[in-house]
Amino acid sequence: MTQPTFDIDCTRCPRLASFLIDVKKDFPKYHARPVEPFGVANPKLLIVGLAPGKHGANATGRPFTGDHAGIILYETLYKFGFSNKPESVSRSDGLKLKQCRITNAVKCLPPENKPIGSEIKNCNAFLAAELAGLKKNTSLLVLGGVAHNSVLSALDLKKKDYPFGHGKKYKLPNGLVLFTSYHCSRYNTQTKRLTEASFHKVFKTIRKHIDS
Repeated sequence: MTQPTFDIDCTRCPRLASFLIDVKKDFPKYHARPVEPFGVANPKLLIVGLAPGKHGANATGRPFTGDHAGIILYETLYKFGFSNKPESVSRSDGLKLKQCRITNAVKCLPPENKPIGSEIKNCNAFLAAELAGLKKNTSLLVLGGVAHNSVLSALDLKKKDYPFGHGKKYKLPNGLVLFTSYHCSRYNTQTKRLTEASFHKVFKTIRKHIDS
């Protein structure tokens, strides 16, 4: 049986499944389930984030939608021709991605936005299946160290051979091209660890690779 890339009914992680039930009780209108990847079926760019935010993707059901982290991401995607709108509000807002898909290393909201190792491992099979479906020379953009390490684990690659850092580029053995960035979280943007300019620089490199 082929491993699926997503399962809306997944309850592999007891802590996360229980947490989502509690969140749904507190916020009945929230999605509060695993969050499905968003974008085109055969992307030239796959963006891998960490996990849904409580009042963002967990609420809306779309990655990076409804919280601070999505503001700079979707503005940047629009600027570099990867979407038809600069803002993502809800699944019914008419936003469409171009050449691009967004997924997460962990598909369910974790308490305090911090998944534990077993949860990252449990969800890795979904990411591995998604990566296996990509064409050679597809760009991967990882947002943060957890996403980076999750991609390496999914591809059975050693972390020491591909150290994480902002603005790195790696040609992977399977033909995919890995780009790295600090996560576009509120903390990173407010502390200037990630600036708009440094984020745009990564996307300029990706756009150049895709268009070449």
